[in-house]
Amino acid sequence: MTEGTHAKLDDLLQSGAIRLGRAQRHRLDWLTGQYGAPTLDDSGGIRHNGVVILKEPPSGAAAELFYRSLNPGCAVVIASSENPGFDFLKSKLTEFGTVGPCGVDGPHEMWWGGIGWSKFNAAATACTLRPRVVSCYPRGSDAAAAFALQHSLERFGLASHIEPIDAQLGDRLLCFEKAEFMLRMWNEYREPLLFVEAGATLREAPLLPCFLGCDVALHKWNRWEMSARTLYLGRTSAAEMLLRTWQHLAASYPAIWEGYLLDQAWSLTSSQVPLDTVWLPRSYHALAGDLGAMRATVLHGEQTTTLDLGPDPAFAGLVRAARRAGRTGARDAFLVMTSKAEAGKGIAIILRDISASNAGAVAATVEAVTGAYAADCGGYGRLELSLCAWQDDVGAAREAAAQARYRILEIAPGQHIANDFFAHHAADDSVMTARHLFP
Repeated sequence: MTEGTHAKLDDLLQSGAIRLGRAQRHRLDWLTGQYGAPTLDDSGGIRHNGVVILKEPPSGAAAELFYRSLNPGCAVVIASSENPGFDFLKSKLTEFGTVGPCGVDGPHEMWWGGIGWSKFNAAATACTLRPRVVSCYPRGSDAAAAFALQHSLERFGLASHIEPIDAQLGDRLLCFEKAEFMLRMWNEYREPLLFVEAGATLREAPLLPCFLGCDVALHKWNRWEMSARTLYLGRTSAAEMLLRTWQHLAASYPAIWEGYLLDQAWSLTSSQVPLDTVWLPRSYHALAGDLGAMRATVLHGEQTTTLDLGPDPAFAGLVRAARRAGRTGARDAFLVMTSKAEAGKGIAIILRDISASNAGAVAATVEAVTGAYAADCGGYGRLELSLCAWQDDVGAAREAAAQARYRILEIAPGQHIANDFFAHHAADDSVMTARHLFP
């Protein structure tokens, strides 16, 4: 990107009062280099190329017209995609990725998508950076599937590491065993890692994640359920944080299935660092029997079924809508900030009624809360901000915050948030404690 193009993009973002963190701006710069000059909230006309940045959620009819005006030479960026008002438009587009919030400098989640993967798939073939493909299988089990994977890797000249590991259940790996293997591979090798489940074969060289330059890449089965059968980790601190969080959760809860633990590791990491996530296309997670299996990049040996992916049906109701839109849900903190104050004292801010409120008011309130915490944390060592569309969401967020023994405050979009907001409520806490001790 030239200095002139960079300056024009600065002016465009400033004119729209759009605040992006460094990682988000890096992704937007990359997209501009791929697609061409960006425009802001352009909702009319036929687009031949370029990046369209949206600030306000379109209505149903407007979203349909907007979608029909797009072509594969366009990319769509939603600067504050944590707002569920954008969910309908997202459902019509191909979701490429998300970049998580980053404190006061970039307190929103950024979503990017477009019309199909064809442009990126074609460009990825020229990528010179290649991942190391790693895999593992239970020691003593049939190694034929691992040999088939190894053979397919040799066809594309890809570096690899496939090994048998001890498994508590004998013929099946538990999540913590897979996560510990991945952490060992992370420490042993310096290349980006692409884990592929033993039993899969490669039909094409899996270069898309390296070309996109993300922190982590994975596929969402049925658009919401995260799968660890194909998992890419770039050589970044954010990717390492996700991996270590996943390993810690898997070690702490060995009986819970790996998809849920990976989901929670993603949610925790994305709320604390600007995790650059790519949601891989189905071609990187094709199953035997899929209609597009012959055009797959990674073909897994299992039959087309969801039984092996989601054994806990209650999990779907908790996060399905949010994950389909590439965002965290009400039970998960959208954004976490920390200060140098006492680490054990935390506060949870619940921003309610976001679906019934103007998107600009929601975004401004998020910025006001993070700005106030950065200006004066009020002695709270940790801030967790949750976004709630409905009253049920508020209840779930309250329950999660209560379990952590946080001070809980509810606010509404558009509510005035002064710079001493946290200090004011900390003083109220002190008065209440004093009255309790000395009635």
